[in-house]
Amino acid sequence: MQVDPRGQRFAAAITTAVLAIVLVTGSAWLLACQALVFGVAVAAGVRRSPYGLLYAWLIRPRLGPPQETEDPAPPRFAQAVGLAFALIGLAGYLAVGAWLGVAATAFALLAAFLNAAFGLCLGCEMYLMMRRLTPVGRTP
Repeated sequence: MQVDPRGQRFAAAITTAVLAIVLVTGSAWLLACQALVFGVAVAAGVRRSPYGLLYAWLIRPRLGPPQETEDPAPPRFAQAVGLAFALIGLAGYLAVGAWLGVAATAFALLAAFLNAAFGLCLGCEMYLMMRRLTPVGRTP
């Protein structure tokens, strides 16, 4: 089932705000919550993620139908990349050093901001590039 790209941008906007708060406060707890959101999106799909459900219940009914939809695989992969950065950030804040937490969170924040502000999904682009580089008959 296809997804509404406006929902992805909405989720990216919330993620941007959450990650900005993490950077300001250094809150490993809040970063763990965001990692959980990423994990649900990877496991259940972006439509069933907490931000996807929030979009479907509160925002989508107030908008017209989307003019275009997209394959859910690239955004789901992007959520997996976000999860990886959030887990690295958690490891930094909790064990390795705050510098690693800040760096990983900042990279995730940059990617979320680019998607929210400009519709540029870096994880989606990575997914598509990997698909182009994968030999025919194999999946990434």
